[in-house]
Amino acid sequence: MEPPSATPHIAIVPTPGMGHLIPLAEFAKGLVRRHSFAVTFLVPNDGSPSKAQRSLLDSLSPSITYAFLPPVGFDDLPADTTRMETIISLTLARSLPSLRDELRRLSESTRLVALVADLFGTDAFDVAKEFDVAPYILFPSTSMCLSLFFHLPTLDEEVSCEYRDLPEPVTIPGCCVPVHGKDLLDPVQDRRNDAYKWVLHHARRYRLAEGILLNSFEELEPGAIEYLKREQPGKPPVYPVGPLVNMEQSSKSDGSDCLKWLDEQPNGSVLYVSFGSGGTLSHDQIRELALGLEMSEHRFLWVVRTPNDKAANATYFSVYSQNEPLQFLPQGFLERTKGRGLVVPSWAPQAQVLAHSSTGGFLTHCGWNSVLEGVVNGVPFVVWPLYAEQRMNALMLTQDIKVALRPRADQETGLVGWDEIAGVVKGLMEGEEGKKIRNRMKDLKDAAAKVLGEDGSSSRALSELALKWKAKLVN
Repeated sequence: MEPPSATPHIAIVPTPGMGHLIPLAEFAKGLVRRHSFAVTFLVPNDGSPSKAQRSLLDSLSPSITYAFLPPVGFDDLPADTTRMETIISLTLARSLPSLRDELRRLSESTRLVALVADLFGTDAFDVAKEFDVAPYILFPSTSMCLSLFFHLPTLDEEVSCEYRDLPEPVTIPGCCVPVHGKDLLDPVQDRRNDAYKWVLHHARRYRLAEGILLNSFEELEPGAIEYLKREQPGKPPVYPVGPLVNMEQSSKSDGSDCLKWLDEQPNGSVLYVSFGSGGTLSHDQIRELALGLEMSEHRFLWVVRTPNDKAANATYFSVYSQNEPLQFLPQGFLERTKGRGLVVPSWAPQAQVLAHSSTGGFLTHCGWNSVLEGVVNGVPFVVWPLYAEQRMNALMLTQDIKVALRPRADQETGLVGWDEIAGVVKGLMEGEEGKKIRNRMKDLKDAAAKVLGEDGSSSRALSELALKWKAKLVN
């Protein structure tokens, strides 16, 4: 057997989902580029890996390799097991035997110094310890959400009802804005569900990590990060290493029509509208959004996806192709907004759109990757949260950081009306409040660039980790 290379090696274990894989990939790229590490991704899955996963992993440098673990099955689960957090956690838990085999191989052939799991990957810690490999977490969301994870075991003991039924908002340690129970992340909304039990399971195990890498930076969330970095008994050190955002311009020709159209628009004049790869609206809400964009009289680039209520409207939807989301727009909308708006089905090159000089606003679902992409490009937000921790993100962006406006839904219908949408878009793109938000976003853009610079706080945090891991080679 050949002796292990002298290069320090990291194993990264992402749980399923592109939203988790993207920041882990950016972290790996920084570790390789700046500190000459080697990295291996060990990817659990419950079937064929997605094209997006393979494409991302194939695009990484030769120092970053990957292996997909053998798929696991869920035939034994009840038919109503649909919560993402349960499936993700079980995928990893059932992959532990194959993960053990891969870690054994790496420990024999490389200088393996650490294992980095994502927020639902704490069961991998037990296997890491078997090979004397230090376990870490890369938390891909906000410091506010991380602080909630640390606080959740205490909250679970102190509260007997559902959190949404609490008369007072929940105070999350280190955070300025209290959060109503109904706005906490989705998997804690039903404490009887296995998803809640899994989140609580992982939250309790966070203290077993030797450190937690956070996809945020101090100027963005000063209060919560200051609290998390404070030494506390039993709490691992927290390293803010964000924003972990891919700022490399894609060479793909896909989406070139969007960029050509943006080239023809005035500077800062376009509202980019996208709800992420997994975000969908009802058919009625799509119609209201369309009319709101039309009545705002502002330019827009809108990524439209097929409505999420197809099953409930089978008779109506059966006349349309599932692959033609533009069919669900109001009659005449495309003609009436031609030239001022561009509507594209399903996908746009978001990183390039947000970096474009014509983009002046971003209507977003508040997925943290999307938020950070907006921040590094200085693009202010209209926030429209849909699922996961997005309501918490929206609350932070509007009430704490104050870089976003949020349209209000009608209390009876639950729909955000076209007039409310038009008013908020005008407020962001031309109002006095919008000017204040743009100025604040410019400051955050500059701060993000600074923390990622040679002597920036996030670069220093990454260097601190790298030195800590390299020291394991000489001990």
